[in-house]
Amino acid sequence: MDKNIESALKVFEKQNGVMRSAKIFRLGIQPRTLYQMRDDGLVIAEGRGLYRLANSTLWSDPDLAIISLQIPKGVICLISALYFHQITTQIPYEVYVALPKDSEKPRIQHPPTRFFWVSPEPFKAGIETHKKDNVEIKVYGIAKTIADCFKFRNKVGMDVALEALREGLRGKKCTPDQILRFARVDRIERIILPYLEALV
Repeated sequence: MDKNIESALKVFEKQNGVMRSAKIFRLGIQPRTLYQMRDDGLVIAEGRGLYRLANSTLWSDPDLAIISLQIPKGVICLISALYFHQITTQIPYEVYVALPKDSEKPRIQHPPTRFFWVSPEPFKAGIETHKKDNVEIKVYGIAKTIADCFKFRNKVGMDVALEALREGLRGKKCTPDQILRFARVDRIERIILPYLEALV
């Protein structure tokens, strides 16, 4: 095997088998070596500038892994976050991603992605980091996601927001107080309160 490819494989292994092209080149792997590895089937292009060792463990949720690696400042939100926490019957056909207000729209070819630009305080509130398949996934916690579904009810549907509220409380995944705390951050306390009172 070509020595350049051999050393490149070792670099990939040290990085848990997945890297973005900017980091690949920064760590000394030449573009021609990377493209040779791709053509030989040693690495797989998972998305724009994202490469994974072909023999590495497959991701259990490739869409979330790709988005988390491609958009490090993004946070998985709304229906995708509900699905991640298993408190919805909805199957998201796009990955829902929150971004800080005024940030540029990322160029993502795959998977299908829907972006929501959020002002600083609500954006920072309630972020959790979960490590899955060696990838750090930033996702909003359950109480924050429920509040967000009411805030973006015109985008996700009131039925989705109500189902999330019911499931979150019934499964004791969060408390009414936790939901109200994030409802205040989202400025939708008056909207969610009657539904909360009806269920408690």
